[in-house]
Amino acid sequence: MGFFIVLAIHLSMWLLTLPAHLLDFLGLWEPLAMRLFPHLYAKVSLDYHALMHSYKKKLFSRLPDFTGPSGPLKVLEIGCGPGCNFLFYPEGTKVTCTDANPHFQEYLRKSQAENDHLHFQSNLVAPAENLSEVDDASVDVVVSTGVLCSVNSVEKALKEVLRILKPGGAFFFMEHVCADPSTWTYIFQKIYDPSWKCVFAGCNLCRETWKDLEKAPFSEMKLQHIRAPLPLRPTAPHIIGYAIK
Repeated sequence: MGFFIVLAIHLSMWLLTLPAHLLDFLGLWEPLAMRLFPHLYAKVSLDYHALMHSYKKKLFSRLPDFTGPSGPLKVLEIGCGPGCNFLFYPEGTKVTCTDANPHFQEYLRKSQAENDHLHFQSNLVAPAENLSEVDDASVDVVVSTGVLCSVNSVEKALKEVLRILKPGGAFFFMEHVCADPSTWTYIFQKIYDPSWKCVFAGCNLCRETWKDLEKAPFSEMKLQHIRAPLPLRPTAPHIIGYAIK
């Protein structure tokens, strides 16, 4: 791909998202995006989760392994959005939902009503970096799918995950990440990233999340790099797995 084609793609992205960039410059985009994003995500996530269904089913099949001796399994999901992961949780699981965006509540309540095999404890409006309403060592499992790409600090979010997990508890994750720098996917990520972050509520295409996970003081980690079967090339590189406290 020649330089001028890359430049043309870059300029096209900027032109298509120019209204959002102008509103962002004026400080008006963030509150508007907070309201619009849940509606957009609720539609997009249906396709995403259908395409990733087999990966999720395999990943979450390990959840029962981390049920505490007193049972039932206690799960906290960060950035749960409209609750697309609930159908994978074992019967009787006690679930605490958190999300930084309060405008997901409408979709969340609908999903909770459809998943009556679970016991929902609370819906907290809180960023992943500050879960102060959740007690230390109080949950068996923390779940994050498509969330760490948009938090302000992955390091701080993982510190909170470790704080609230019981000893021997696990952090289950599935996140899109930065591609190998030698690939065209990486180039596309770099081109799209500024506009992507603006439109998709701070979602970062170029985040090397696996490095933050490897630095965090987990006792054991199962992490796999995959190329997800997604139509949008920049979001195809993923990591999937779980880390044990």
